[in-house]
Amino acid sequence: MTATRHITLPAGFIAAGVKCGIKESGKEDLAIIAAERRAAAALLTTRNQVVGAPVLWCRRALPRGYGRVRGIVINSGNSNACTGPAGLRDAEDMARRTASCLGATAEEVLVASTGVIGHRLPMAKIHRGIAAAAAALGRNNDVAVLRSIMTTDLREKSAVARGRIGGVPFTMAGIVKGSGMIAPSLATMIAVVTTDLAVSPAAMHSALVRAARTTFNAVTVDSDTSTSDTVVVLAGGAAGNVPVARRSKAFTGLCEALEQVCGELARAVVADGEGATKVIRVTVRGARNDAEAEAAAKSVANSPLVKCAVHGGDPNWGRIVMALGKSAAKVEPEKLSVRIGGATVFARGVGGTFDLKKVETHMAGNSVEIECNLGLGRAAFTTWTCDLSKEYVTINADYRT
Repeated sequence: MTATRHITLPAGFIAAGVKCGIKESGKEDLAIIAAERRAAAALLTTRNQVVGAPVLWCRRALPRGYGRVRGIVINSGNSNACTGPAGLRDAEDMARRTASCLGATAEEVLVASTGVIGHRLPMAKIHRGIAAAAAALGRNNDVAVLRSIMTTDLREKSAVARGRIGGVPFTMAGIVKGSGMIAPSLATMIAVVTTDLAVSPAAMHSALVRAARTTFNAVTVDSDTSTSDTVVVLAGGAAGNVPVARRSKAFTGLCEALEQVCGELARAVVADGEGATKVIRVTVRGARNDAEAEAAAKSVANSPLVKCAVHGGDPNWGRIVMALGKSAAKVEPEKLSVRIGGATVFARGVGGTFDLKKVETHMAGNSVEIECNLGLGRAAFTTWTCDLSKEYVTINADYRT
């Protein structure tokens, strides 16, 4: 969803987004999201072995993946990745300058950067941007904040959930950027979630790890895991509830709300995939275990041939069967079945007779369903991806120019 207010909807948070000249387009490119007092924080970052300096800084600030912070500063247009020791100093400088404006320590400010790899940040512009954003912090800047974190994104992406825990009403809101280089491991793109709930940092982290598996880790655009993937959840406590702990009854409610917000954000990224015209939902059932169900589903979702077939509206089930067979999951063709749009196109080792017009009509829509049953167990996994179009090639061929 896109709304006038999102990331500052939960009480206790302020934010601002500004133009500081990193992007050649002149659009917003730096944001600060801050808690009015120290907030419980949970962090997930990329599993890529090549990581940006801001990821290294965040891991230093929250070595266990959780703790308490005052906020996060984010820039777009430059990922500050593969920039060596100087890049790490730049990330720390961003944290220190933002912290000074918030009356916090550097370790209480997280940093995220997104954009082109391999270029030093223009720190003079960053300095001016941080000062301008800090001066503008408030609860009416949310659209500018969203635009500040976008790169090749075509749509602003946000989500909101409301509920009650222990009889106390709460709000949770999130924003995300991401359109290409999307195949997360532990996290995705850059996402920030805020809530007015009081939550122990350890419980917040456990809930985020749980939510990520079926949301952020269940989407892929192009099978490429970014150097900069970062997800941060901030819980400010303004709701006044008894702090949620990992073994409390309230933990289930926390997880449900977080999974709702993260799920909406993750699926919005797929819908906004570079050059995407269709969202593809791939479900694998009947796997021997959870790991094999996930491996099989992602093999189909990441297959360029499957994605191209969907783009062209071609019910080429052979490509789906191929992708399942090349995965790390156990596959026995005589026990396998595949359905597209509810129609069985493959079963017991051979192609089936199906209503071709009906399946083609389904694939002509903007949402395509692929269901696979391995017939070997009870494990299941669902992943979301998008089609592969000529526009994806155009966007990425010209990305730096």
